Amino acid sequence: MQALVGTAAALLVALPFSAPAGPVPAAPAPDFTLPERAGGEMSLAGLRGEVVLINFWATWCGPCRKEMPLLEQIYQRYRPLGFTLLAVNVEEDSDGALRWLEQTPVSFPVLFDRGNEVSRLFDVSAMPSTVIVDRQGRVRYVHYGYTPGTENVYQDQIRSLIREQS
Repeated sequence: MQALVGTAAALLVALPFSAPAGPVPAAPAPDFTLPERAGGEMSLAGLRGEVVLINFWATWCGPCRKEMPLLEQIYQRYRPLGFTLLAVNVEEDSDGALRWLEQTPVSFPVLFDRGNEVSRLFDVSAMPSTVIVDRQGRVRYVHYGYTPGTENVYQDQIRSLIREQS
């Protein structure tokens, strides 16, 4: 089992750059329900009507750690406009993520994909990976990796989707 976890972690390469990404053909986002840090569970379907940024991350991913405070700023700025952000931790043991979040507090929902089922649904192959879903529940943008400035691209895309009519 440990070898399998190591292999899975190796497949989720932490990219030091942001691979070209942008608009994708709008396709329904796979629905999922995951346990939430705050307790209970959260489903993507329950967020229909909002623009949703889903960020797949891990504590061992340096770019993920750099991006997290910037994601908090985006969440605070656009939340009142019908936007939410889901941080999906992909580690089998979420204790490390919980400890790290004590040092880097965020107010957006943090979900745990301990078995990587949701990561597979979204074809996550790099850390971090970010998917932006429109109000109708369609995947509109996908990003792999993170470099400084990528957060500005996220904001442009979020603003564009917020302006679209439901």
